[in-house]
This record gives sequence, C-alpha cells and structure tokens, in this order.
Amino acid sequence: MKLNAIQTALLLSLVPTTTFAAALDRSGQSIAAFLQPNNYFEAGITVLDPSVSGKDTSKNNTGDMANHYYAPNAALKIQATEKLSIGLIYDQPYGADAEYTGKSNFIESRPVPFKGGTSVTVDTENLNLLLGYQPNQNWNIYAGAVYQTLDSTVLLRGKSYNAYSGYDFKTGKDEAVGWLAGVAYQIPEIALKASLTYRAKIKHEMNAYENHGIAGMTGSAGLDAVLNKINHSEGTTEITTPQSINLDFQTGIMENTVAFANLRWVNWKDFAIRPYKFGAASILPPIVASTGKKDGFDLVAYTDDQYSITTGVGRKLNDQWAGNVSVGWDSGAGNPVTTLGPTEGYWNLGLGVQYNPTPATFIAGGVKYFWLGDAKAQSGSQFNTPGYVAEFKNNDAIAYGLKIGYKF
Repeated sequence: MKLNAIQTALLLSLVPTTTFAAALDRSGQSIAAFLQPNNYFEAGITVLDPSVSGKDTSKNNTGDMANHYYAPNAALKIQATEKLSIGLIYDQPYGADAEYTGKSNFIESRPVPFKGGTSVTVDTENLNLLLGYQPNQNWNIYAGAVYQTLDSTVLLRGKSYNAYSGYDFKTGKDEAVGWLAGVAYQIPEIALKASLTYRAKIKHEMNAYENHGIAGMTGSAGLDAVLNKINHSEGTTEITTPQSINLDFQTGIMENTVAFANLRWVNWKDFAIRPYKFGAASILPPIVASTGKKDGFDLVAYTDDQYSITTGVGRKLNDQWAGNVSVGWDSGAGNPVTTLGPTEGYWNLGLGVQYNPTPATFIAGGVKYFWLGDAKAQSGSQFNTPGYVAEFKNNDAIAYGLKIGYKF
C-alpha cells in the first residue's frame, strides 16, 4: 500500500492548525513541516472569528467580548546531507485579544480618568531553529533553539475587579530564548509517521509598566498613600510561557487513505502572572481583609493542565486533489476561568481540501467550527474559590486557513 509520497505527507496540512484553545494556546506548535522529505517550504495564514458572550452576576449582558484575529506561519526545511536536516519554523503560539463593551460590571462608567471597558491583548512570536539527525531512513532525532517575543496589555475596569478597577499593565515587547527536542519514526511504504516533541518553558523578566488607577477609590487615605508609593516603585515582573508535549501520528489504512491524530499537553497549571505592583497591592491589609488571601493573588492563573486531541482521515482523490475531515477536543484549563478568556475547552469539526497544480506545489484551505465550553469567569482575587463574576454559555468560533507549499 505505497502511497504518493508528496500527497500523503501533506494531508495533515489541509485544516488550519490555529485554534481557540485552552488558556492562551493558539498555534498548536506543530513541527510537521520539518519532518517533510527532502527540501520543503510552506507559508500560511489562519483567521479565527469567535463569538463569546455571557452575563455578569448583576444579570447584565457582557456583549461579544472576543475579537477576531489572524495568525501567519511559515516553515523552511533543508536536507543538508543524507543524514542532517536544518529547519526554521515561525508561528505565534500564544495570544489573546478581548474587549468588553456595552454596559456590564466589566465597564467603568463613573467620571474617573480610567473610564472604558476591560481589555486584554497578548501577542507572542516564535522563531524555531531545528537540527535533525537521521541515522537511517526510519529515525529522525532533532533538537533546537526557540527565540520568543512577548507583548501584552491588560486593562481592568468595572465593579467585577473591586478596588482594582483602573489597573493598567503593559509589558512592551520582551525577548527570551528556550529549547525543544524530539524524535520521529516513519515507514514510508505504509505512510506511517510518528513524532514526539517536548518544548521547554521560556522565562521572560521585565520591568513592566503598571498604573494603579485605584488611588482615591477606597475611601482610605492611608491605603491611597501606600498605593501611590507602590505606583512609583520599580520591580521585576516574570512571565513564563509553559512547557508542552506534542504527539503526532499518521498511518495508511487503505489505498490513498491515511488516518491521523495529534495529542497535545500544555502545563497551564503551573502558569501564573503576578505583576510586581499588582502583587504588592494584593497583600496590603485592606485588600487582604476583603479577599481573605494573606499571600496575595495573581492577575492571571489556571487550575488545570490542557489536554487536546485531534483525529481524522485524509484521502487522495486523484493526482491533483485531496481532502480530509477531522474532529477535535480540548479539555480547557479549569473552570472557573479568568475573565480575560472565559471559555472551558471545546469540540470542533474540520474540513480541508488541497490542490496540487504540479507534483511539487500545493494550495490548501480549510475551515473548523468550534463549540466552546461553558464557563464561569472569576477575577484574580477569586482564584481557587468557587466565586465568580460572570457566566458564559453557548459560544462558538470559526477558523479559516490557507496555506501554500513547495517541495524542491
């Protein structure tokens, strides 16, 4: 059952990989392009259009708080020698883009300088340099360095955040380096390919901009003075993007047909962001008295690790056309969740199609529909409690992807 090598190897590329996943996960961090035979190049873009709304505990509608976004990606793989390969992969692995509008407890409407809605933007970019060693035609052992940039802004507004309404957090673009390693095994004659990839966490340390617009909001002159002192101090904020493991598998199941699966684990349970001034304010006696958290609390944190699986079937229709169908599930990273990303996992259904104008080139497109999990959203001070400030139900998203590739 030997299948057309080019057609089979590219079947997994038909459906967009960027997803509305747990926590901040976006791209899925695939290295499939690096495992293509010979020399290979691809470039693509995915657009995701989510719809996420709910009601706060005052029964106000939040409106659609999730913005649509697009994510480009590209990869180049060179087979330098019979046993040595080199690769570059660019993607945007983690991100967020949300803003509350309308009238709800996530909007500050009082006549204060920090009027407006709660919002968050997180942008990351990864450039992965990989080196692979193939001792024979079946095995590939690879490792590499990861250059990562991170840029984020969070604005908290409204009654949901109590005294923290008016808090601003901005990192600017920060740079850090990490690593990855893995192993792959293949039997080309039956289109079998399996790979296991580990990515280490990447630590960012920065003097982020923070503004406590809460001075004057508490009715306590003593607290105002302390907050003002914190606001003019400097300290280091740490953000560590999580470690993860990807397991990818495909095999031929009949002539011109392959089955495939991707399993992914992301260590969100150990992820937390506690900006310097935010954390210092959270342990002030009046704040502790209202929250009961004597050790303070985080701006963003998660209670569970993320587990996800995508599985499907791809089929070569003729020498120029192929298609696939896939089903995906994501566990989420706990519930209740942060108000900055209030969904818990998903189910999705994907369809893809690929056209090969020549044996060495392809154009692929795909669409995925996501049923997003219902979730209760909580502020940072409620983390690890059953408390929540809003509930989000019956939400969905659609992803569209386009990719071109060239084998040389």
